[in-house]
Amino acid sequence: MFLRNAWYVAAWDHEIGAGLVPIKVLGEEVVLYRKTDGTVAALEDACPHRKLPLSMGRIKGDQVECGYHGLTFDGKGICTRVPGAEKIPHVAQVRSYLIVERYGLLWIWMGEADKADPAQIFSVDHWGDPAWGINKGESMALDCNYLYMTDNLLDPSHVAWVHPTSFGNTAAEATPLNTTVGEKGVTVWRWMLDTPPAPFYAPFLKFKGNCDRKQHYEVHYPSHAIIRAIFTPVGTGGEGKPLHPDVFLMDSYNFMTPIDENTTKYYWFQMRNFAPDDAEVSAKFAKSVRGAFEEDRVVLAAVHKGMANKRNPHLDLKIDVGPLRFRKTLSKMIEDEQARQVAAE
Repeated sequence: MFLRNAWYVAAWDHEIGAGLVPIKVLGEEVVLYRKTDGTVAALEDACPHRKLPLSMGRIKGDQVECGYHGLTFDGKGICTRVPGAEKIPHVAQVRSYLIVERYGLLWIWMGEADKADPAQIFSVDHWGDPAWGINKGESMALDCNYLYMTDNLLDPSHVAWVHPTSFGNTAAEATPLNTTVGEKGVTVWRWMLDTPPAPFYAPFLKFKGNCDRKQHYEVHYPSHAIIRAIFTPVGTGGEGKPLHPDVFLMDSYNFMTPIDENTTKYYWFQMRNFAPDDAEVSAKFAKSVRGAFEEDRVVLAAVHKGMANKRNPHLDLKIDVGPLRFRKTLSKMIEDEQARQVAAE
């Protein structure tokens, strides 16, 4: 079901403060907390004695004390105290997880620790560039399997029907899609030439009238995406052409963390090539983006339910090429990972 040797978003960095924070990732219960040096530790959220969640305990310096019988664990999951015991049992330990802070997010590695490489964390272009603005991100829980969200983020066509008052318009209904399969993931893209700008973007364009628009939907394995929006004056767009000085660029970064097979935690933020310090613009973007993603949330919950309860086979269309290729490759990656683990045992 899940690729474990991969980085997933565990939380926003500001969500982890002075207390114990329980989360669930890939079906595993984890507790997060900050140590006295400000770094974050992540432990299996279950004391090995009677499996009380450690998140129900308390922080003692850089360690966590179980709230049932006081067993205490350091940030690496090693038990340092068993009250009343002459010797700490060698099995009195919990799993620890690697955590990296980047882009205001906490990234957790759920697989084999010796394979973890922070350089593999999804790269964010223009992060820290003073010429680019950022719409501070949010998160939401989705009542669907994470692959329905990766399907959604490899599907430029859906904006015409799910987001007609924001990201979509009639131009998004019929223009053919292109699919590019790469080593890291799949990209579905298209240029729509001489078309009215979509409602969400129109107020922020530096030019009037119709535009040439590119939709670039790119999803990396296992479940991270960049949705790139390009709007440029009519006659200046098209693959391989230099960007016009008045071009509008917005990169939407989307990170899906499977909670379990039926639910997903969705994190996002956007980068834009204008108004870098304009709080009002950021607030407008944040509100509109949240509204559009709420539309996705409702649709995907219904899709998950419908697919789980279907009485006859579903239909795949030409527009599903990108999502299907992504799923096929990811499934093979998961199978290969599991086969290696079995062989190692």
